[in-house]
Order: sequence, then structure tokens, then C-alpha cells
Amino acid sequence: MAGLGHKDLSGRVIEAAIAVHIALGPGFLESVYENALCVELTAHGIHYEQQKVITILYRDTKVGEHRLDLLVEKYLLVELKAVKEIEDIFFTVGRSRMKAAGIRDGLILNFAAMPLTIKRIGPGFLSS
Repeated sequence: MAGLGHKDLSGRVIEAAIAVHIALGPGFLESVYENALCVELTAHGIHYEQQKVITILYRDTKVGEHRLDLLVEKYLLVELKAVKEIEDIFFTVGRSRMKAAGIRDGLILNFAAMPLTIKRIGPGFLSS
């Protein structure tokens, strides 16, 4: 797909997510998949920050903080879901988080679906 700057990295993360999904299947909380994906990323030597805190600024004033599910190799936002279906709002929220973190590429992974649902978020991806 055009528009994603770190295709190799996102491909490696997707492979790790598929391995987790095959092993665990649907039915668990997002936190279970997040922790399992961290185990898999570590096994593949992929650096990540789990629950990375980012500062939200408005007019150069800190107005809050937010936690990213995973920030992989400082370039790729990974949002994990365990929902019936991916809704358009997830893309909007993902882009807002990416803007706040200063990154351009992201993935939404929905572990509740069969098969694993993988969606890209970024400037060139406007919706599902």
C-alpha cells in the first residue's frame, strides 16, 4: 500500500500480531493481546515502548497526557482493539494520537475478529 513510510517494520509487527492471534484466538481483553504482542516483538528483536506517555499541548501549553498502546521503533503507532468491528472513529483518534506524538504511520489491530483485522492509519489512509 502506498503511503506507509515504514513498510518493512509494519510487516514485521503484523507477522508478530498474526502469531499472537493464531496462538490465542479471539475472546480476551485488549491488555492480554498487548502483553502477548510485546512478548512476540521482544522475541523478534523489535524495540517498542508499551503504554508510552505523550504530552498533549494546546497553544504550547500542556493540557493533558495520553498513553499509546505501543510505539514501535519510535516510528510506528500500534493501537490494539478487541471489538466487533473497526469503526471510523478509531482512525480519527489514531491520527490525533499520531499527530500529538509526532509520528506519521500507524496500525490498528483488531484481535476480536477472525481473521485478525489489520488497518493502516496515516496521512494517506482516510478511513477503513
